Amino acid sequence: MKYLVGETSEGTSVFAVNGENAVNLTALDSSVGADLMGVIAQPDLADSLSEKIGTAPTVPVDSITPALPVTAPGTIICMGLNYTDHIKEGGYDIPEYPALFMRGKNSIMAAGKPMVRPSCSEQLDYEAELMLIVGKRGRHISEADALDYVFGYTVFNDGSVRNYQRKTHQWTPGKNFDDTGAIGPFTVTPDEVPEGAAGLKIESRVGSEILQSSNTANMIWDVRKVIATISEYTTLEPGDLIALGTPPGVGHAKKPNPRWLKPGETVEIEIEGIGICASPIIDEKAAAE
Repeated sequence: MKYLVGETSEGTSVFAVNGENAVNLTALDSSVGADLMGVIAQPDLADSLSEKIGTAPTVPVDSITPALPVTAPGTIICMGLNYTDHIKEGGYDIPEYPALFMRGKNSIMAAGKPMVRPSCSEQLDYEAELMLIVGKRGRHISEADALDYVFGYTVFNDGSVRNYQRKTHQWTPGKNFDDTGAIGPFTVTPDEVPEGAAGLKIESRVGSEILQSSNTANMIWDVRKVIATISEYTTLEPGDLIALGTPPGVGHAKKPNPRWLKPGETVEIEIEGIGICASPIIDEKAAAE
């Protein structure tokens, strides 16, 4: 199934998407709730609603304002270096263990919301990434079982303020500016994409300018390995988010000059079979007005 969490005049609801139209699942069953946590907690709920979905009224997808798929994720874990060519363009050695960092809740926002370039830096960069949503609790998960813990996949733009990312060996500042990590708008269940979401085209662009273009098959650590690795040190909980790294073509590595995002532009991240995450860029001062 393809889900969209979003706002209409009736409030925030979970929708089932079919092409250009969507069915309000929250209106069909109040236990669905206002984000994907209700569906995650009730694995059989979507199947039980399938008959109602077929006869329910629909609304145009473009009439829904996207909201975060999970309103308050417990943990947001991000991969830093997961495509060989991106590692090389950044000047890093290929690691034996994945580079992992965390994002806080104020750093993320829904697709369609403005991505904010901070007043202290012009070095706002883009990163197209596949993101998975954890479906059930687990620790010490084997690679063989890892895909059983995936509820679905969505699109992530890991907006990065590069000069702050490189102030120390820890990337936390540059990866946690407010409103720099765009998520969504669509979430697809694993049956909608190839196993492990492998082999999907992933691209970033501004208008007709293609910034990144690659394939999720090029990830060093695939979904199975990532889940197994992370669950060695922490318990994964339903609704946790894991971002799986970005391919080459990021702005700081462009030659001869870096390609930073500018106010007035709209950056789009597209992953085949999932959708497009679009974010208009605004300056922090404009965001405060």
